[in-house]
Amino acid sequence: MARKRQIKLAAYLIGSGMHFTAWRHPQSSPDASIDVKALQKLAQIAEKGKFDLAFIADSLAINHESHPHILNRFDPIVLITALAATTEKIGLGATASTTYSEPYTLARQFASVDHISGGRAGWNVVTTADATGETVLNFSKKKHWEHDHRYERAEEFIDVVQGLWDSWEDDAFIYDKESGQFYHPKKVHELRYEGEYFQVKGPLNIARSRQGQPVIIQAGASVPGQRLAARTAEVVFTHWDDIEEAKQFYQKLKSQLKEFDREEDELHILHGISPIVGETEEEAIRKYNELQQLVDPYESLRFVSGYMGNVNFSKYTLDTPAREVEFPKVNSIQSQFNEMKKIIDQENLKVGDLYTRFFGAAKRDGFIGTPLQVADEIEKWFTEKAADGFMIQFPLLPRDLDDFVTHVIPILQERGLFRLDYEGDTLREHLGLQVPENRFASKEKQLNRI
Repeated sequence: MARKRQIKLAAYLIGSGMHFTAWRHPQSSPDASIDVKALQKLAQIAEKGKFDLAFIADSLAINHESHPHILNRFDPIVLITALAATTEKIGLGATASTTYSEPYTLARQFASVDHISGGRAGWNVVTTADATGETVLNFSKKKHWEHDHRYERAEEFIDVVQGLWDSWEDDAFIYDKESGQFYHPKKVHELRYEGEYFQVKGPLNIARSRQGQPVIIQAGASVPGQRLAARTAEVVFTHWDDIEEAKQFYQKLKSQLKEFDREEDELHILHGISPIVGETEEEAIRKYNELQQLVDPYESLRFVSGYMGNVNFSKYTLDTPAREVEFPKVNSIQSQFNEMKKIIDQENLKVGDLYTRFFGAAKRDGFIGTPLQVADEIEKWFTEKAADGFMIQFPLLPRDLDDFVTHVIPILQERGLFRLDYEGDTLREHLGLQVPENRFASKEKQLNRI
């Protein structure tokens, strides 16, 4: 009997919140992004709400346009290790770049966290957008690779990492004290990978975890990004302007899974939302307005600039029609830039409207309202297959996370849309994903059948 489809939830943990001005709010702690106890508390609140995943993003360069909590933050892999120590069930996802990392090192880091957490780790694969051109300068390089080139490297990178994660068969370590045999020599495998970008011998010096391999997470919506996701991803983060666009993307990406002999339920698409909950709709709007009133228009435009090719918005008045702005060619998050540019071309936006129009934490939508209104909107997106779940980027933390867990989760549970409790211990179990078979053990089985 097939399991009933249920909503998947990820909590985006970023300092005092996703809204650009969250750190200035009277209820916030401006240093929350480097307060490990505060971050551990956020993960515990999300675990209380039975979230599938607590997620940590990253950036490899900063400038004066960066989100405040990007300026001062922990390394994500180190942080999820700390979160693992104070949680028991919730999955823990961290971002790491395929453009500015080495596969062996990254494979070892995530395998280590997967063991430490008891099989709860997920790797958010990014190729690294470098809209400002500054990331490359931190890694002794002269030029940031072009978009499609980065995705070609990423495909090889993931293949190498997953191959290294399979270095040891599940029963390779026998620890036989009497015979003195620590492991079974025939159950450890050298990868011996040779590709265009990487040459990696292996084996990795750590066994497979109880979930086999960390879960692969991605966020690319471009054509190369979709292909990479269809082949390798198990969770995909998206953000679309409306439900119809989200449904089109959902169907398009799911349809590509067949090419790689995958089923639809092997990949979960999570749409980004920023809910604010109030006892009444008026209270929710008041909470939203409290954050909006703290926005310095030109400060917020500096943040927008990083997503639109490093535009100098200071030379434009806030009333300038956005269509008149000169946008350079971007070698960044192309799908996001294209979506934003399309909206600018179609709508009569002013320069001063851009931050509020484009960024979920600053946007008035159906996810701001009473618990019932927010739950209704979530159910609509889920049942109409615009998403399998949601990456929740709370505008103000911990307030909005706490409100969501206390007031919205119970409604979703009552409707049978969300779990009452965790039914397993690993991230794969939460997501309903199978433990991947060890490729080397599988190959041996096939040879034995011949």
